[in-house]
Amino acid sequence: MKFLCVVYEEPNNGLGPQTEKEADDLVNEHLDYDETLRQSGHWLIAQALQPVETATTVRMRNGKISITDGPFAETKEVLGGFVLIEAKDMEEAVQVAAGIPSARMGFIHVRRVYEFEKK
Repeated sequence: MKFLCVVYEEPNNGLGPQTEKEADDLVNEHLDYDETLRQSGHWLIAQALQPVETATTVRMRNGKISITDGPFAETKEVLGGFVLIEAKDMEEAVQVAAGIPSARMGFIHVRRVYEFEKK
């Protein structure tokens, strides 16, 4: 089964990297964990996202496109990236998600991927 581990960050909570070196160390820790997941057979793909200020929100209403700069949700958390994994069940997926380094300073939303088949 495939599971999407959505990485949310909580900016300004004091738990994230405070210096450039700490930020570099966190990136390296993520890359090391990706390699651990590759070796265990869990890893499918992972990507970090650019800062939320670079985002655009797109909506289609009544045949018209509406574009808003940045996110439009009223939340303190921001989407930082994702990890797509293979796991036997939700319990195993949760254990894999708990190892994602950013879980210590934000949270990881784990959701099973629905795999469509054309009929």
